[in-house]
Amino acid sequence: MKAIEMEQVQDLLDQFANEPVYIHLETTNGAYAKHFDSNAHNVGAYIRNAQIEYERGTIVESDGTYRVGLKTNGWVYAEGITDYELNDDGQLLLAGHDDVGRLMVALQISRTPFKM
Repeated sequence: MKAIEMEQVQDLLDQFANEPVYIHLETTNGAYAKHFDSNAHNVGAYIRNAQIEYERGTIVESDGTYRVGLKTNGWVYAEGITDYELNDDGQLLLAGHDDVGRLMVALQISRTPFKM
């Protein structure tokens, strides 16, 4: 993965618009939250292979990271994105990592279902 390049990511988001796509969306503060603070709550959300169609995708800068939103009849969005990759399967992988490289958020878009 490489650091976000807003224009490049916007172009990639545009390529998936107005067609059925599969998304993977995951957030977590992981077990490390509880590990470093016994009063912390572990939180996370996970959805894989949900099929949506979005009319537009948007990337905006937000406090040194990025927010990516997909406009459907509502919104799907991920905040805290730091890196991206278009892999060999044509899937757009967006991720947010903390300052030591731990995954905090992932949003992935694909024309075909993600492998389980």
